Amino acid sequence: MLYPAHHICIGIDAEPAKVTQFAGNPANLPQWAAGLSAGIRHEGGKWITDSPMGVVEVRFTGPKRNDVPEHGILDHDVILPDGTTVHNPLRVLANGTGSEVIFTLYRLPGTSDVDLERDADMVREDLARLKQVLEQG
Repeated sequence: MLYPAHHICIGIDAEPAKVTQFAGNPANLPQWAAGLSAGIRHEGGKWITDSPMGVVEVRFTGPKRNDVPEHGILDHDVILPDGTTVHNPLRVLANGTGSEVIFTLYRLPGTSDVDLERDADMVREDLARLKQVLEQG
């Protein structure tokens, strides 16, 4: 099955390596990804977070070297309380001397227009926080 995809992006005035290292570190999620993480902890080799959806596991699935994501690929799976896995593609691309960060939001079966727009708004807010954190720090 092919899911409709919505690409949400933001330009960030920071080099791709800096964006990738920061955003790809699960410990940093509470600083920018409030739509996903109000707090995160490493338990039994897993990253567990208290999210608006309940307690979920977050797994970065892209290529890594020394636990740091490579090539700007920050794809991650979110394992929901009911066991459902939601795949979230996230890319950091070079854009001049900065970065373009692109999150792909898939519309899963049964997602209403209202829920899709709410999810898209949360992603936009998260990316805006990521921009703010990286451009101010």
